[in-house]
Amino acid sequence: MTLTEFKKQFLAMNKENWTELIDDIYQGRWVNPVTQQVVPPAPYEKIVIEESLAGSELQLVADLGLQAPYLIVADSQTWQAMGNRISEALKKAGAVEHLILEKPHADLATVEKLRPSFQKFASIIAVGSGTINDLCKHASMLNQQSYCVFATAGSMNGYTSTTASMTLDSGLKVSLPSHAPLGFFVDLSVSANAPSFLSAAGFADCLCRSVAQVDWWMSHRLLGTTYYEEPFLMQVDDEKKLNAKAKLLPSGDTEAVAYLYRVLTLCGLGVSLTGTSHHGSMGEHQISHYIDCFAKDRHPGSLHGQQVGVASLTMARIQQHFLSSDKPPVVKKTKLNFDDMARRMGNDIAKQCYAEYQKKALDEEQADALNKKLADIWKDLRKECLEFSMPTKDMEDLLHSTKGPTTAKELKLDIDFYREAVCHAHEMRNRFSFADLACDSGWLHDFAAAEQ
Repeated sequence: MTLTEFKKQFLAMNKENWTELIDDIYQGRWVNPVTQQVVPPAPYEKIVIEESLAGSELQLVADLGLQAPYLIVADSQTWQAMGNRISEALKKAGAVEHLILEKPHADLATVEKLRPSFQKFASIIAVGSGTINDLCKHASMLNQQSYCVFATAGSMNGYTSTTASMTLDSGLKVSLPSHAPLGFFVDLSVSANAPSFLSAAGFADCLCRSVAQVDWWMSHRLLGTTYYEEPFLMQVDDEKKLNAKAKLLPSGDTEAVAYLYRVLTLCGLGVSLTGTSHHGSMGEHQISHYIDCFAKDRHPGSLHGQQVGVASLTMARIQQHFLSSDKPPVVKKTKLNFDDMARRMGNDIAKQCYAEYQKKALDEEQADALNKKLADIWKDLRKECLEFSMPTKDMEDLLHSTKGPTTAKELKLDIDFYREAVCHAHEMRNRFSFADLACDSGWLHDFAAAEQ
């Protein structure tokens, strides 16, 4: 063996396996540690996270069975970061074209514009994060085409989910059923060199786990909402490691970025396994969605993850207000006001949201029944929720360490509008959170008035 061969073998033997556990989950080998049951495989052919993918782009795509002609979809930043490199690599296998989207929006109107341009290609290659991935994911599904995605920044957890975050023609932002990429590929050196605010946004999207779990568990215990613990079991160890290295994200530390991608990936796999996003999207995400749907010219251009981070702190304060008391909340009949919703949302969106809100709204009889159940189980429910929760100060310190925003003011968002979002975001969909408890107990508006 030559010295060069020895060095290559040594490096291969000591290379960190960043998809350990992830491989077991999506390939159907992971055993639930509580039930001892094997979880079924997820709809992916390959997930690769490595320090560098340089020179392996063509092989990664070919191993998926994706063939030319290829269409590479990127924006101007992701094209420079990785798209051009992938294009050059794929030219060895056949025809390659690229589509550069300028300031794209993840909405159904854009999807419909893209579909005809996708149809003449055998394979779609997405290069980018949230918007690019969601557009390619949904358009390729509707066209019955396969696609894969090369990540360029760890800014959100939707890479491996089977939903796409889309704005409807009405302006309402929702998660639509979609299909998974055949392959998800991460070149850590590329993401480590991405602007640090992107990693901070991705971290904030991960940090919501505790408030989402508390909301979901409360809804499960009070209303019988279906609850799965697998998504939390899958990511519990990596979440601890990520939090320990969060302060290294602003410097582009490769190991910190790798743990960020592991948690983002595991959260996305949770959607694939359970068919729901509740484990990573409850009251805090509703606030972010409200901002995106209704801020309009007041929107500061903040990222979804940045908004989720700020909203997670808001939800943590709401939850801690109730969980710090040994007395349960007392709720009343839900106040439904379509005219006020229409004033804030516009008539079309208000109709959609009102229909969703009605599904969880309490009448007097339901409020009485819920109060009785709260009185019966509050001692246990409070203890259970506190086991899932993270102290608000700890969450705030972690966000600060990534240089991510922690207040609406730091988001550069109009304070009065943010308070409106806190008061009314829970009206947007049928997911019962502590914001609903706060509203139905008559406390939410007083709380929101102090949010900054």
